Amino acid sequence: MSITVHDATEVEAIVRAGAVAAATLQAVCTRVRAGICTADIDAWVREDTAARGATPSQLGYQGFPAAVCTSVGSVVCHGIPSKATVLRDGDLINVDVTSCFEGFHGDTSRTLLIGTVDADTRRVTEAARAAMWAGIEAVRPGARLGDVGAEIEACATAFGCSVVREFGGHGIGARMHMPPHVEHTGRPGRGPRLRPGMAFTIEPMLTLHPVGLELDEDGWTCRTADGSPSAQFEHTIVVTEAGALVTTLAEGA
Repeated sequence: MSITVHDATEVEAIVRAGAVAAATLQAVCTRVRAGICTADIDAWVREDTAARGATPSQLGYQGFPAAVCTSVGSVVCHGIPSKATVLRDGDLINVDVTSCFEGFHGDTSRTLLIGTVDADTRRVTEAARAAMWAGIEAVRPGARLGDVGAEIEACATAFGCSVVREFGGHGIGARMHMPPHVEHTGRPGRGPRLRPGMAFTIEPMLTLHPVGLELDEDGWTCRTADGSPSAQFEHTIVVTEAGALVTTLAEGA
């Protein structure tokens, strides 16, 4: 597996693209509430992305029909926005935005809680956020990707939750998906060694317990087989001499 080590100019471009994606996600998330449909979110992402001089990386990627993934409730990932999917009190939704700006990509997602949610929905969401940050904190020159996955898995386990193993993070830069594949489980000391200039996403998807996955007939929407909730958070990071530079932090976050 050949992992790109970006030069300083490329890193700056990744940082700019990450800032655009973060700003769009932040702007859209402030508008998400009970009563809207996920097609509204898609429209807002398209509008905001264009206003920032960028394009939605997901639109048309391997045939994906929307500008954003909107994964509600039991949907683990790749939910397709729809007028038929209306958010209700007690829901959770992951909004996943990827922006292409000046030829480079930034990728970020956030799980939102709609109104009053039950304890399990809140727990899996808090666990997903904490697990992402545990993985980010493990990033430093000389560390290995297995260290990142091990920290994510340990954090999820501490919350009594389970990591989805079928999906992971990915390298990013001039392409939305590049090597390496970033597993969110692992053993310390295993996997590629991290070097300054590498860029990838950390985006653990968590469930309340180990559960099988099912793919909808649309070929994209992946959900838990038992209907239990799933949550995810995602940032794009660049490895630096100081550790992980998070490129997709929204201003003021």
